[in-house]
Amino acid sequence: HEGGHTLVAKFLPKADPIHKVTIIPRGMALGITQSLPVDERHTHSKEYLETVLAVLMGGRVAELVVFDQLDTGAGNDLERATRLARKMVCNWGMSDKVGPVTFGKTEEHIFLGREIQQHKDYSEATAVTIDSEVRSFIDKAEATAREIIEKHSDKLHDLAKALLEREIIDSREVDEIIGRASGDVEEKEKPAPTPES
Repeated sequence: HEGGHTLVAKFLPKADPIHKVTIIPRGMALGITQSLPVDERHTHSKEYLETVLAVLMGGRVAELVVFDQLDTGAGNDLERATRLARKMVCNWGMSDKVGPVTFGKTEEHIFLGREIQQHKDYSEATAVTIDSEVRSFIDKAEATAREIIEKHSDKLHDLAKALLEREIIDSREVDEIIGRASGDVEEKEKPAPTPES
């Protein structure tokens, strides 16, 4: 599962660099693939968000490709992916079918600072379109993850073996396992230089 997240992130140029991967349980998580952004960002492109979705789907896809069955391990990934895809459609106007409008205005409690009520400010027909577009973003991300994992399944198995042996691997070890030195993985795009640099 964690190898799937890692592999997809390494083969998508827009993905944040992998910092470390562990199969040691932390809280409710059975393992963690931790990535760190190259620089501080306050806005994200549609392409970047689609990359995030593909990385989130990588764990589930790896389980399907290797074991041909599903378990509950991808529950949190699916929840996060669905929430992100819904924001792309309803908050950020990133769906061609829905267009540049926002839906689902929320009210926040002044003292608690959290969402307490969501208004449905759209029709049933629009709700169907929104659901369809959310599903479309997730299906596309799953297809991207599957293509990478099936093409590089040998590297997925190498990552899994390393994690079973060491339980934690860092970015340098991930690069060695995947074979970055051999040029198999595209270089991550470096941020454009700023006038100050």
